[in-house]
Amino acid sequence: MSELLSAAAPAIQWYPGHIAKAERALTDNLAKVDLVIEVRDARIPTATGHPRLQRWIQGKQHLLVLNRRDMIPTAAREAWDAWFRAQGQTPWWSDAKAGTGVKQLQQAAIRAGDALNERRRSRGMKPRPVRALMLGFPNVGKSALINRLVRQKVVDSARRAGVTRSLRWVRLGQDLDLLDAPGVLPPRLDDQLAALRLALCDDIGQAAYDGEAVAMAFVRMLAELEAVPAAGVSAGLLERRYGLPVPALEGVTPDAHGWLEAAAGRHTSGDLARMAQRLLDDYRRGMLGPLALELP
Repeated sequence: MSELLSAAAPAIQWYPGHIAKAERALTDNLAKVDLVIEVRDARIPTATGHPRLQRWIQGKQHLLVLNRRDMIPTAAREAWDAWFRAQGQTPWWSDAKAGTGVKQLQQAAIRAGDALNERRRSRGMKPRPVRALMLGFPNVGKSALINRLVRQKVVDSARRAGVTRSLRWVRLGQDLDLLDAPGVLPPRLDDQLAALRLALCDDIGQAAYDGEAVAMAFVRMLAELEAVPAAGVSAGLLERRYGLPVPALEGVTPDAHGWLEAAAGRHTSGDLARMAQRLLDDYRRGMLGPLALELP
């Protein structure tokens, strides 16, 4: 994908103190954990994969959950499902908000626990509740998933990054204890296209990016994704929603700034920042329909 953020846009970086602290606490607790349940955002499965994950799950069972399955088209889900299976990984698809896929995930975790306890028995050790860690980037839906698994609100959740700030154990039936960890990010976001996708999906804090620059990059990204059928971006998507076609610079490149200015003139009394926020909020709430920002 071509350069979407302009050279003038500030780099997207976010590593607040509570994340650095959480990562240290996470490292201290890893020895106590048998199973890692990794949650990613289905709209951006590779951008929400942590580079240190393999080090963290060494020698442990691993379940991969792709949450927000409702926010991508079926074709994208099928493409990712095939891709992960080709890598030898079974993805578990969920929509924590509606509860879809949660029961299947719980059964997979219990099966993993049974296998671990079978190994303990074969070594002459007593079975015990399996200790699982739920891990993922900020705002991928871990807390909502835990509340669904426990069938009550035991942890705070909200559609913004950085709500969970400390590690805590949650009892999940007799056979499973779950450690809820705050969202963890790499200390540096070297891949700025991945960082842009995190910003668009609200998986990093708003202090990390310039809203207008990200909204304009989104307009350019949608134009490029129109050519990829599985992404679900139909031609004229923004025109249908906001009543304005995206103009082109020199007949080719989408004029994102021109479109944002015109849309602000029509919808937010000329306030570019408010229009940028409206566009991002509409995408995040699913008002533009199911769209995949990444495909394998």
